[in-house]
Amino acid sequence: MNIYKLKEMSKEQKSFIMKRAEMDISEQMKLAIEVSDDIKKRGDEAVLEYTAKFDRVQLAQDRIKVKPEEIEAGYKNCSDEVREAIEYAAKNIRDFHEKQMPEDMWFTHVDNGIMVGEKTTPIVDVCLYVPRGKGSFPSVLLMLGIPAVTAKVPKIVVVTPPNEQGNVDDAILCAAKVIGITEIYKVGGIQAVASVAYGTETIPKCHKIIGPGNSYATAAKRVLASHIDAGLPAGPSESIILCDEFADPHKVALDWMIEAEHGPDSAALIVTHSKELVDKVLPIVEGQFSKISPKRADFVRTNFSTYGGVIITDSLEESIEFVNDYAPEHMEVMTQNPFVTLEKINNAGEILLGDYTPITLCNFLMGPNAILPTGGFAKTYSSVSVFDFLKRSSIGYVSKEGFESVRDKAYTFAVTEGFDTHGLAVKERK
Repeated sequence: MNIYKLKEMSKEQKSFIMKRAEMDISEQMKLAIEVSDDIKKRGDEAVLEYTAKFDRVQLAQDRIKVKPEEIEAGYKNCSDEVREAIEYAAKNIRDFHEKQMPEDMWFTHVDNGIMVGEKTTPIVDVCLYVPRGKGSFPSVLLMLGIPAVTAKVPKIVVVTPPNEQGNVDDAILCAAKVIGITEIYKVGGIQAVASVAYGTETIPKCHKIIGPGNSYATAAKRVLASHIDAGLPAGPSESIILCDEFADPHKVALDWMIEAEHGPDSAALIVTHSKELVDKVLPIVEGQFSKISPKRADFVRTNFSTYGGVIITDSLEESIEFVNDYAPEHMEVMTQNPFVTLEKINNAGEILLGDYTPITLCNFLMGPNAILPTGGFAKTYSSVSVFDFLKRSSIGYVSKEGFESVRDKAYTFAVTEGFDTHGLAVKERK
């Protein structure tokens, strides 16, 4: 298990922790070019071949698209408990994202006779990528689909890898039914991204794809960036539990393990200036391993000895400085005054406050979006929101009187910047 003192970390150690698992994907990109080119040429035929090769699932062409009766069956196959949980989460997520919606249109007068504004409209279409690699993720579809529906995107397409039986998991279909999404395709990885970037006989071309995926899906997004908008960067999961000496060690231990169980390439860190707290946390964590599956326990242990671990600082201020430099995807603030600490956190995908707000709640059902920037991109990107599914058009109107008042100034800009026809358009306008 990694336990570092921040000021004693070597340059190499700190670089490794800061980089996370943002690995070189040049080999995946070579494959992505090959597969994408083939799908562009052969369409569905190539999609089916790569689904058989990579996902080990044989599908017929008429089974690529999920039928309405499959969605109904998936919804009914889920237990009442699962349906109720999905419906509860959907309500909270919908409420949160409806609050984000901007005005359809606004105007303001910047000068006499000059009126400017913006018109907000949904993007024309979007593909939602729902992964399946380590399990079934209905929460991902809720987090992607609800803001897309709230933004009133007219065409919403879902791609998700099929399970071993060649079907979409029931919980995903249940989430789709609750949201009201009906266009779903059984395809994942490189072939999914290429299919919606180019379009095939069955799968429609889309202008944007958004959602977390593995390194192969990420490579395909990079390769096809000139053909499709790939949305925010969402890689392996990462979290920081920021705590001081007043934190409850049991709660810290429980929450430290949350993102660590996502996979061996995840990164879960405790950042604190209290070594005494760490000494209490470690044995509690060891006691939790017998309560989880061997697979998840292996993921957590691997995480804590690679990209995760404990960072011990000299003060809360130094801990906060590290957090802002790391810019985590998820972070919890377990300090004596979490709302005071909040004011000093500038770079994080989400910030959860207090002893009773584990990442679990926000991942599934609190309402804020859990699809967040990773790899330090929280310094420049935000979580998925309705704004990922909206675009803005600037509006301007100038009256004759307004034009006369700014004609000469505009002409000055045109001459200064060397644009002849810009100048003529205002100088010679009657």
